[in-house]
Amino acid sequence: MPVDAPTTVRIAALRNALQPTERRVADLIVAEPDAVVELTAQQLADRAGVARSSVVRACQSLGYRGYPQLRVALAAELGAQSDRADDHGDGPLGAVRAALARTAQSLATATSMMSDADIAEAIALVSGASRLLVVANGLSAPVASDLAMRLTAVGRPAEVIPDAIAQQIAARQLTAADVCVVVSGSGANESSLRAASGAKAAGARVIAVTSFASCPLADLSDLSLVIAPTGVSFREELAHTSRVAHAAFVEAFVDRVAEAMPERARIVRAQVLGILSENLGDSQA
Repeated sequence: MPVDAPTTVRIAALRNALQPTERRVADLIVAEPDAVVELTAQQLADRAGVARSSVVRACQSLGYRGYPQLRVALAAELGAQSDRADDHGDGPLGAVRAALARTAQSLATATSMMSDADIAEAIALVSGASRLLVVANGLSAPVASDLAMRLTAVGRPAEVIPDAIAQQIAARQLTAADVCVVVSGSGANESSLRAASGAKAAGARVIAVTSFASCPLADLSDLSLVIAPTGVSFREELAHTSRVAHAAFVEAFVDRVAEAMPERARIVRAQVLGILSENLGDSQA
């Protein structure tokens, strides 16, 4: 697991993999980080209503040697958040500014669950695939459409199919030379999982773009790109189901794919500019 992922990001990405008692510890850490950082392991266990051993196991499941290491990491995260705190003013505009500031802050850790090897492998798979199918449903569908459009616009043709049944039909027709990218924030959308299973059965490589390291989609995939949730807690991610980080990642990732095929990208981008110019009338200038 990447070492730079903040504690709350690790919890959001790995919560699904925790045992119920470990989950109670993790949820308390996210709900009351300022209080938890001052507690001993036994005090945290008492607050969560679990045994001290559950606290230790939760910390280890999150990638720490034990509670002292998690506590230090949590203190560092809280300190960084305090350094960036600003007064955005009262009223609805202030509330909007504060919400945008929280989102901007979370984007800084959006890729903290990834590694250079993950991105390099994804770029190689996407740029080298004979056929590229992008699948998503629900709130992730616009992200998939954007990804396919942007890839096509840099010379890496990609297909995106809105209908869930048609997605499964297309996935079953892939081959070992093809790649299926499945975008699902929850990693548990049934229609997307069926398409991913169909692609795997056909021999294609499956890349998951999701918010959780432990989820059914990640289990099915050859490679998971885990984009840390933009909410500061698992509860906020479920409540807001934001795809802001996914959209930002798509833009940056497509640019890296274009760099992997520079000549093709240069030619197609020139064609795209010509097409855009032809479709802009004087009234749109």
